[in-house]
Amino acid sequence: MEGSRPYDLVLFGATGFTGGLTADYLAAHAPATMRWAIAGRNRSKLDAVAARLAAAAPEAPKPDVIVADAADREALRQAAAATRVVITTIGPYALHGGPLVAACAAAGTDYVDLTGEPEFVDRVWVDHHAEAEKSGARIVHCCGFDSIPHDLGAYFTVQQLPEGVPLKVNGYARSNARFSGGTYHSAINGFGRARQTLAAAKERRRLEQRPAGREVHSAPARIHHDDSLGGWTVPLPTIDGAIIRRSAAGLDRYGPDFTYGHHMVAKHLATVGAIAGGVGTVGLLAQLPPTRKLLLKMKAPGEGPDEAQRERSWFKVTFVGEGGGKRVVTEVSGGDPGYGETSKMLAESGLCLAFDELPERSGQLTPAVAMGDALLARLQKAGIEFRVLEPSGA
Repeated sequence: MEGSRPYDLVLFGATGFTGGLTADYLAAHAPATMRWAIAGRNRSKLDAVAARLAAAAPEAPKPDVIVADAADREALRQAAAATRVVITTIGPYALHGGPLVAACAAAGTDYVDLTGEPEFVDRVWVDHHAEAEKSGARIVHCCGFDSIPHDLGAYFTVQQLPEGVPLKVNGYARSNARFSGGTYHSAINGFGRARQTLAAAKERRRLEQRPAGREVHSAPARIHHDDSLGGWTVPLPTIDGAIIRRSAAGLDRYGPDFTYGHHMVAKHLATVGAIAGGVGTVGLLAQLPPTRKLLLKMKAPGEGPDEAQRERSWFKVTFVGEGGGKRVVTEVSGGDPGYGETSKMLAESGLCLAFDELPERSGQLTPAVAMGDALLARLQKAGIEFRVLEPSGA
């Protein structure tokens, strides 16, 4: 396929905020021989991005420009057929992402995005997993802060524990960053599509086979104070936990019986109440079209902080793993999760699919199942820190 397609990688969404940062990262870090293009619906904006990239990194491989609207199936088909890998930042994905995934699944083209939308991920599995398996396409969602640090962090933690025994891992996320405009819009639309989300999950559960001879579980959800973490741990109902459990279902290394719990850490119990109340209120308001429209107007999809604000942002995810009489504590940490590190993770995922030796797998895959050790090495080299805080011991 490499020799028959003109591009190694095509990036959709380069004219947006996170897409622009991803384009910057690719121009600065891609192999000198990479053949790539940026794609979208507005040629003049794409030309401006291409010119900016050329001025910023004159020695880097220059991207071509492909005009393709997210709703133009024929243009998407041609773009997918022309490349080995597609990266897309165009969301909300449940509203705009389906046709591009369909084009990649049909063309045998690898696909990565940064969605955190459960409905979209489940719907893609139902509609396109089987075709992608046949065509050889690797469809890999959640390659930004949702869910790279969590999925690869759990993968890293499991590697520190004994093989062939039941394992239990809990993840605890902390950050000082704010939601991005794109994440905010995806969340509001997700709240407003609760019925569709439940329907997609139900249909996937009906069709998806469980791993033979192995069990994967969710840890019991409870709020409690953890002195070692310095705060209250609260179950975090993001897509990250589901992605980690799907990695466990896809990889024998997670043991015959794997349990995972996903949490946030808050210093004060009052903060927990405020967050729960705020999320509950927004969730109710998003059910009604008029109030949902007002909520969406509060933050623009492409809105993002300036460079100084991003420089002050950070994240840490602590993992506590147990199994076979051993216990280990690990940590994944980095800078601004919503933009800088997300664009880095997304770009490295695309580069990993395009250029690294990977397991022979296809269909809808998690980052850990699709890329595993190769992506972990890339992320560490790119400055995302994975470290063992407390080595495995009895």
